[in-house]
Amino acid sequence: MRMMFRFTPVLAVLVGSMLTSGPAFAQQRLPTIPPEQYTAEQKKAADDFMAARKVPVFGPFEPMMHSPEVMSIARSTGDYLRYHSAIGNTLSELVILITAREWSQDYEWFVHQPIALKAGISKDITDAIADGRRPVKMSADEEIVYDFTLDSKRTSACLTPPSAQPSSVSGKREWSIWLA
Repeated sequence: MRMMFRFTPVLAVLVGSMLTSGPAFAQQRLPTIPPEQYTAEQKKAADDFMAARKVPVFGPFEPMMHSPEVMSIARSTGDYLRYHSAIGNTLSELVILITAREWSQDYEWFVHQPIALKAGISKDITDAIADGRRPVKMSADEEIVYDFTLDSKRTSACLTPPSAQPSSVSGKREWSIWLA
């Protein structure tokens, strides 16, 4: 078998430096802007964020401060989806946890697991989801949301239409958009 290139010491150093410096380059692409360096537009976006969330700009919103309008739209969209969900905050948090687990999103899990507990999702349910097990002792609505969310994440389809299930969820207008 013919080699496309020769592996030389120079190539080894080049590859090694690329592998070890990659994370450093990634971190510097959009560094966090210190609040004291905000422009007027960034300061307004940060103030709006604080007013809406009661915390300073954090996590995934920090790099978005390079485009304060995008950050504000993302925060506003997130607020709408979380706090004005057709299925309510508790079930919305359940969907977020299931999705975070299915997509191995540790940050989302870390942020939303305590919120889900405060919203009324039991620790047994969050522990089961974290372990990749089907929770036991779910309410009828939690079961419908759990099944629909897993179906949609794993198969890109809903195998069991929630409207076939009797519950308060199936009577909600446009609820499936919140779960998809």
